[in-house]
Amino acid sequence: MKRILIVKLTSLGDMVFTLPLVADLQRAFPGVKIDWIADSYCADVPRWNPNIERVIAAPLRNFKKARSWAGLREIFSALRELRREKYDAVLDVHGVYKSAIVTRLARTRHRWGYPVAELGESGARFGYNHVFQPVIEEDCARQRMRRAVSRAFGYELTREMHYGLEMSADTPAPAAKGPYAMLFHATSSEEKKWPIADWIAVGGAISARGLRVLVPWGNDAERKEAETIAASVPGAEVMPRLSITGLAQVVGKSSLVVGMDTGFVHIADAMRRPTVLLFTTTSRELYGVNTPGRAVSMGGHGVVPTREQVLAAIDEVMAQQPPVASPN
Repeated sequence: MKRILIVKLTSLGDMVFTLPLVADLQRAFPGVKIDWIADSYCADVPRWNPNIERVIAAPLRNFKKARSWAGLREIFSALRELRREKYDAVLDVHGVYKSAIVTRLARTRHRWGYPVAELGESGARFGYNHVFQPVIEEDCARQRMRRAVSRAFGYELTREMHYGLEMSADTPAPAAKGPYAMLFHATSSEEKKWPIADWIAVGGAISARGLRVLVPWGNDAERKEAETIAASVPGAEVMPRLSITGLAQVVGKSSLVVGMDTGFVHIADAMRRPTVLLFTTTSRELYGVNTPGRAVSMGGHGVVPTREQVLAAIDEVMAQQPPVASPN
């Protein structure tokens, strides 16, 4: 096995889940080169892994919104870049129509994908001539994916997951002002949210522990919520809007990350930051993080965590961290 293409187009959290697959394949096939094709908006995530040879970025989401000729030309350019290499195997670990189309367009004799029952869109099955076998004994989504690929190619998995993330050595501005926590309050839908009053209470408790509280946001509605939280938390700051890489660099220097089931909280876990991940409606078992003493998940399937539970989880993940200096 000399060259493999990973097809995982979106989203931030799912991209993070897929990163350990790179280390698995390179351990199983020494010297193999790994390429990755992703939607342009989140292609920075595989770029943070220096063990990936090429990251091919296609503006699929932007083209769906704008339908511009410029966007179409960029997509064709990405496909030309895709077809520049011939692959020993192409692994579609996304499982929808657009990823299956990409898989069919790649130059390979071996196109792997999930069985119909596990696809995000059942019609994507047309893209594959090999099918991963179902894995039912793993609770965690990322472990199921790792196990499916390892069984297909006949190698053993290591217990630990290696994400291979390397960020710039530059110190982001917030880190220069002293230790801080980040509250990722935003979610993709209203039903996934945690009450603003609880964010304020938790932010206040974190501030009382000596950490500055930073509140990021991604759109105008999220900015307004961030301003509401920050206004009631002593010393809290609403962050400026940053690029994905810029915000990830701030995450990488944080002393604590608390947030909903969103991509940047999974990035925090992958970068081994003390992490508390909250669920309200989605599955904690499938998408949660759990590293004793560093990362805790709670809630899910309609069970909303209480602020007291979140504060107890913060105490748990911070217990083994260096003490924070008391605020002046």
